Amino acid sequence: MTVKLWDVQTGGIVKTFHGHNNIVGSVSISADDTMIASGSYDNTIRLWDIQTQVCLCVIEQPSYIDSVSFSPTDPQHIISVSCVQVWQWDVNGHQIPPAYDGTHTAFSPDHTQFAWCNGQVVTVQSSDSGVIVAEFHVANNPTKYCCFSPDSRLVAAAADRTAYVWDVTNLDPHPVETFVGHTDKITALVFSSPSSLISASEDSSLKFWKIGALSTDPATTDPGLTLFTSTCSVSLQIRAGVAISSDEQGVVKTWDVSTGLCKGSFQTPVEYSSWRDVQLIDNRLIIVWCENDIIHIWDTNNGEFLQTVDAPLSRPRDLRISGDGSKVFCLAGESLQAWSICTGELVGKVEFESDHNPFFDPLQTYGSRIWIRLKDLSTQGWDFGILGSPPIQLLDVSMTRPLLDLICDTSWRTKGPCWIKDAVTGKEVFQLSGRYAEPVNVQWDGQYLVAGYKSGEVLIMDFHHLCPR
Repeated sequence: MTVKLWDVQTGGIVKTFHGHNNIVGSVSISADDTMIASGSYDNTIRLWDIQTQVCLCVIEQPSYIDSVSFSPTDPQHIISVSCVQVWQWDVNGHQIPPAYDGTHTAFSPDHTQFAWCNGQVVTVQSSDSGVIVAEFHVANNPTKYCCFSPDSRLVAAAADRTAYVWDVTNLDPHPVETFVGHTDKITALVFSSPSSLISASEDSSLKFWKIGALSTDPATTDPGLTLFTSTCSVSLQIRAGVAISSDEQGVVKTWDVSTGLCKGSFQTPVEYSSWRDVQLIDNRLIIVWCENDIIHIWDTNNGEFLQTVDAPLSRPRDLRISGDGSKVFCLAGESLQAWSICTGELVGKVEFESDHNPFFDPLQTYGSRIWIRLKDLSTQGWDFGILGSPPIQLLDVSMTRPLLDLICDTSWRTKGPCWIKDAVTGKEVFQLSGRYAEPVNVQWDGQYLVAGYKSGEVLIMDFHHLCPR
């Protein structure tokens, strides 16, 4: 029921606007950055002065507000969708005729065109003259969630489980692409480039589609190209430009970070192992997992075991490949042990008194160093990379850049926020809430923090502003 203005650099709340008495479902900032429009389930649109936080105007509508947006060129012009109608307003609350029947709206990036969905029709008109530029039809189901491509040439819309793409510059009313693959309703569409479309669905998947590819291209036809389904483990190797996931069925996939497209998929022998990690080492994809007191090290590319290590472990709690790819760490009880990935030999062991944190992943690695987050939220670290020497404890847990980790206030009884903190300084740098406060796997690579979720989603956060140049 509130509107919050956030600083995207720090993640901190700048201002909070109070006034709605029901859920706020849509917000928009004016082109001149002076006003916020908020649409609520209390059947009102409120206009706020960003500087003073004063509510300038309340616009009542006949039903809850599906969406509200300022014109990208005219800060005095507002578009809203309510009661399956598209309404236009000025900032004084006066309606601007005409109103259109519709369920969703979108402006083109060049601001010259405006589109809306109405039943089985997508209409595109000129933003200035109001002249209808094109109308596109689908055979079944009402259209929703329309959007324009970055070059303003294409418009896309969803109808139930199918996404359609049309060329606005072409008089041909037939879609240039029809994408089928979701098993439930599409809930959002966005172009990631002039030739690629992303769709989100109630089937808990996110799909990337290539526009203009041949019909045999698996990226357009294979429903298996869903980003991070049933994620058990996830890692990010930004230098190689890939994210790597492992799901409950033991399938390891590599994903292009820039496009979200699947680059490779490999079946491994992993089944229902909670403790696993996967990493690209010397152009080989290596997955490790713990099962029945044995740590398995598997070369995914060749489909061969590199090592099987006897590891009589008590209460294993986490498994992690070192940041330099040379070792596999296993946390069990109050003991941390390390084995060589190349030879399978035990190369180090440390013991500590305090128990680890029962939430999220207690282990974080950077190069040959590893840190454990303890139950009291303190951190202990060791360097396992000193040749001929036992692990060296890092008394001040110092490193050359921040060590980010997630500190949560959640349990099986309650759900609370999740803080991203620098484990070195203790400084809070960001906060996650809602479903994003409950990741099942988290990794930090020195600039990016990547988190995997039960829903199959993966969240990649760039904290380059915290890292020294």
